Amino acid sequence: MIKVPLIKLNDGNSIPQVGLGLWQITDEKKFSKAFNAAIEAGYRHFDTAQAYHNEAYLGRAIKQSKISRQEIFITTKIAVQNFGDKKSRKSFEQSLKNLDISYVDLLLLHFPVPVLRKKTWLTVEELKTQGLTKSIGVSNFTPRHLLSMEEYAKELPSINQVEMHVFLQQSKLREYCSKKGIVVEAYSPLAHAKAMDNQVIKQLSDKYNKSYAQIMLRWALQQEVVIIPKSVNPDRIKENIDIFNFKLSNVEIDLLKKQDKNLRTCWNPELVP
Repeated sequence: MIKVPLIKLNDGNSIPQVGLGLWQITDEKKFSKAFNAAIEAGYRHFDTAQAYHNEAYLGRAIKQSKISRQEIFITTKIAVQNFGDKKSRKSFEQSLKNLDISYVDLLLLHFPVPVLRKKTWLTVEELKTQGLTKSIGVSNFTPRHLLSMEEYAKELPSINQVEMHVFLQQSKLREYCSKKGIVVEAYSPLAHAKAMDNQVIKQLSDKYNKSYAQIMLRWALQQEVVIIPKSVNPDRIKENIDIFNFKLSNVEIDLLKKQDKNLRTCWNPELVP
């Protein structure tokens, strides 16, 4: 079983650097199979959301695993339609019921919803004060959205979860977050397999006897971000965490830096005011 390193957050808590993304896993049998494969491989970090409609699957899988709650790092997110003070609070209470736990390790705002994001963030801060979440953060926030938070937030986010991979490196965003002590968490770190023909990555794959995906994930790790690759295939789940026994050189990192082409495979928050 692989032991995943921890990254320290600005609130003193820590997060496993690799987690299993749970987006689009809406069949409970497939979910359980993926979860069990992940636990066996060494994953202890699981990323769900209200919008994924599988929080209850995760809650039941954890209970069945007999792994202690303290060993598991659970993230969920307030869905866009649940922004606002009362709605976000009520929806999060339901998330805790779905997960069958008394707190989550990380609660995120899923998107920088105009107008309502301020009120929702202040509610999330209260939920943390009440001990219902250990850490709080955001998802899909640009530097502009984060800068506006400084006008009203008592506490800046611990995490900003964004799409990030070799072909969408988010350099300016990562630089901004680093200055503010915000850890970047990369979702879709494999770009939904939409760019699997890059020659530099292929050459590195051959050199290190690692898969194309493993090279992409190793690059992200060496950017000191958290990554949450998603899969329901047990073999790929194991492969995605088997990235700690090799290291890309500085020259190779520089080569990969040149492969950035601003390829977005998900929504674009830069268009949100």
